[in-house]
Amino acid sequence: MGANLVRIVFFLEPGAWHGNATERLWAEPLSAARFRLRNAPFYAFGVSNEDIVLAKETEAQVQFTSVVFRGGHSTYRLRLENRDLKAPSFVRAWAAVQELGCSYEEGPVIAVDVPPSADIHAVYDALSAGEAAVGLPRFRGQEG
Repeated sequence: MGANLVRIVFFLEPGAWHGNATERLWAEPLSAARFRLRNAPFYAFGVSNEDIVLAKETEAQVQFTSVVFRGGHSTYRLRLENRDLKAPSFVRAWAAVQELGCSYEEGPVIAVDVPPSADIHAVYDALSAGEAAVGLPRFRGQEG
């Protein structure tokens, strides 16, 4: 990520399926307490790429406090059993989603970033079709 970005800590719901207490997202400082998120979250719900958030700086970290403005992006998470993103079945399924303007980040899950210009219903349909083609467990989405 860029040199002027900071990491914001998001505290996650205790006991969630992933077992993580926190997630750190990249953000661009806009003012002393306002930041624009610059990547899609893997675990944090209620925020998405390009959202403007408030965060407070502590001695050790910058901690999320609230969303100020929604950037219009949505986030879907894919949990793949076979993590081979070069497999022909994934490449074919992803092509349909990518054509709709989406991108993804690979991490513990695949975080799909859906920009506001994309037809969310077409993206959902493409993800559903890809789910069947690739044999995914049910994907989880969040509009934000």
